[in-house]
Amino acid sequence: MILGGRMDNEEIIRQSQAACEALSAEDDGLKREVLTHAGNRWSLGIVHTLGVAGRLRHAEIARRMRGVSQRMLTRSLRQLERDGLVTRQDYNEVPPRVDYELSELGRGLLARMIPLWMWVAENADGFRDARILYDSDISSDTK
Repeated sequence: MILGGRMDNEEIIRQSQAACEALSAEDDGLKREVLTHAGNRWSLGIVHTLGVAGRLRHAEIARRMRGVSQRMLTRSLRQLERDGLVTRQDYNEVPPRVDYELSELGRGLLARMIPLWMWVAENADGFRDARILYDSDISSDTK
């Protein structure tokens, strides 16, 4: 049951089970592979960058994403394109001109990641406190 816009434990468990079953269905790992984008720093960075800026060339994406190597950016863009999250427009010009932008699927991923990002930001202090407590317990166990 949903109480005041929040799910109770039974509803959380029911939806969690349904999601696990959906991800476990025989599909050659497709769903799990696509889900990896949600946990991949570079994939999420590309999705965010293209979501904010719209259509960009490879070099423009690289400039906006600090720390990404040329190889990793190319690899990530190819995987996002393969999974239908990014579209690639090759103008067949010399010098080469290729633009990337989010597809409808990519915009859907971005929209669904925002609540998770907000939850992480809102709970950062709790994560830090838990780590400090955990690390202090580990330190005292080794003494």
